Amino acid sequence: MISRKKLEKYADILLWGLKTARTQKYRRDDIVLVRYDQAAVGLAEILQGRLLDRGLNPVLRGGMTPLMEHNFYGKASIRQLKFVAPGEKELCENLHGTISLLAPESLTHLSDIEPRRIGKAAVARKYLRDILQKRENLGLFGWTLCMMPTDEPARQAGLTTRQYANQIVRACHLDKADPVGEWKRIHRKAMRIKKRLNSLDVKELRVESRHIDLKIRPGVKRKWMGISGHNIPSFEIFTSPDWRGTEGVYYANLPSFRSGNYVKGVRLTFKRGSVVAVEAQEGRDFTEKQLSMDPGAKRIGEFSLTDKRFSRINRFMANTLFDENFGGKQGNCHLAVGASYPDTFDGEPQELTREKRNELGFNDSALHWDLVNTEQKQVTALLKGGKQKVIYENGMFTI
Repeated sequence: MISRKKLEKYADILLWGLKTARTQKYRRDDIVLVRYDQAAVGLAEILQGRLLDRGLNPVLRGGMTPLMEHNFYGKASIRQLKFVAPGEKELCENLHGTISLLAPESLTHLSDIEPRRIGKAAVARKYLRDILQKRENLGLFGWTLCMMPTDEPARQAGLTTRQYANQIVRACHLDKADPVGEWKRIHRKAMRIKKRLNSLDVKELRVESRHIDLKIRPGVKRKWMGISGHNIPSFEIFTSPDWRGTEGVYYANLPSFRSGNYVKGVRLTFKRGSVVAVEAQEGRDFTEKQLSMDPGAKRIGEFSLTDKRFSRINRFMANTLFDENFGGKQGNCHLAVGASYPDTFDGEPQELTREKRNELGFNDSALHWDLVNTEQKQVTALLKGGKQKVIYENGMFTI
């Protein structure tokens, strides 16, 4: 569905993303892991060649099929769920980059699996993610990811596979003569918005839409991040708030596919920083079990806004990578329950010890689940001096 020429452009953008996402330059003989689903093997082949040409060492790893995933979560004993293969820790400790190529064949194949079993496997592997996070904070590791069109997400989104592929082409600017140049232009514009946001001394954010009335405390020593090469596409500008200051109601009007489950119409009520009530049109039981994965799963880890002037995504895509970057008529915001992003700390990375993270209200969890709202909304910043300033309205940043 995507031509060889456009796949080569896709590879160029991913390599730009990988380079941009890491603060230190890549060096010859650095190790880059390429994870790919079966339908993305063609793009993986191109990336392998590109990485070799640059003197890097690609490690290629195919993803599990839906049946393999169902076998694992359905048949594994608790010991098997928690099993981590020898060498995984050593690979993470020496890894310099990861490119993930998503091409799901199914989105609901784990719907009959007890969610706590999925949670146990995630918690057991969290220490690997912590290793990579530490390396990223030191500028030694970078990552990016993208998605290839397949029949199942297209069907769930109400599109033909060709229409779905065309949405990906437009969203990633693969229809442009110089897509990397286009990404660099967007990156420069986003830098100006982030600079302005980071200059504001914000005490509290108020998010209001038809179904949202939420207060968020950005927290001390925070900065806004985004459009940094980590996701292709990515148009969001986000921060990781102080979870303790979250109060009110958040509503996700876009459905969500997570861990082989479908969830729709999630409504979360926060009190003193934690979710105290969960409602959902579909998938309430799964949602509640996800939020009980560990103590941090009920807390906020990220708040994000997407400017519709950046994003060409105007359809539900049944995939968080695209849905959290929805542009359309009103842009979007999304809230993630679970893990914070330590790189939103406005200080030297080595200062952010576990004790410091707790002190500043950075959340820690094996979960990170993005829930998206595309309603017309207004986001108002209450500044430390007492003034109020609208920073986002009608799908656009106003600063």
